[in-house]
Amino acid sequence: MEAILEVKQLTKDFGGLRALDHIDLDVQEGEIVALIGPNGAGKTTFFNCITGIYAPTQGEMLAAAPGKPKSSLIGLKPNHVTEFGLARTFQNIRLFQNMTVLENVMIGRHCRCRSGIAGAIFRNRATVAEEKQVVADSYKVLEKMGLARYVNEFAKNLPYGAQRRLEIARAMATDPFLLLLDEPAAGMNPRETEELDDLIERIRDEEKISILLIEHDMKLVMSLSDRIFVVDYGKKIAQGTPTEIQNNPAVIKAYLGEDYDA
Repeated sequence: MEAILEVKQLTKDFGGLRALDHIDLDVQEGEIVALIGPNGAGKTTFFNCITGIYAPTQGEMLAAAPGKPKSSLIGLKPNHVTEFGLARTFQNIRLFQNMTVLENVMIGRHCRCRSGIAGAIFRNRATVAEEKQVVADSYKVLEKMGLARYVNEFAKNLPYGAQRRLEIARAMATDPFLLLLDEPAAGMNPRETEELDDLIERIRDEEKISILLIEHDMKLVMSLSDRIFVVDYGKKIAQGTPTEIQNNPAVIKAYLGEDYDA
């Protein structure tokens, strides 16, 4: 396996506050990696640095699709990070609520379109053909995500768990090699969480997409993850397999709690 994401000594300061303190993390091709820690530990800030929302104060962020040479992510705007092959979801659902399920996914797919402004205005043959392909590709994503029956529903009318899956579908439509999931199980009931577990494994196994996720549901994390990185107060305090993390005294003290039952 080769690393498709390498983060070295990543540091982010907000004025006098150090939110990330020399974090090292990597994701190998075909892995599901979890980033865990208490609220305020710096997990979402880490995602925001990788995806171009924040500029790091210090450090290196390298990424590459499998088999390709690595490039730096530093200085890339969020849309260029997406075009590069990293896609993400957010803690709080950020769907276009008054658009249909299909339209939400099509928005994600448009980052792979070649037609420019002129094509959109004059509606030439190539643009029309590309738009038809976007619709077809978006529908395929919805089928894979179990959302095809909602295709013409407004996003706001979907059940909560389906809205969460739609966010993942929109990210998938960008054709990423690395999917960043920020608390995908937040607010889900046990049945929805179990379905999410199956879905994430299918994305990795069938779509060959590696996954980096932030999640507070430890049962989900321990079930899914190949490796886990733990942060506390902006510093990495541990990394390892689920078994190693479950038995790490520093992790138990900082996050899992003395009563944690693996």
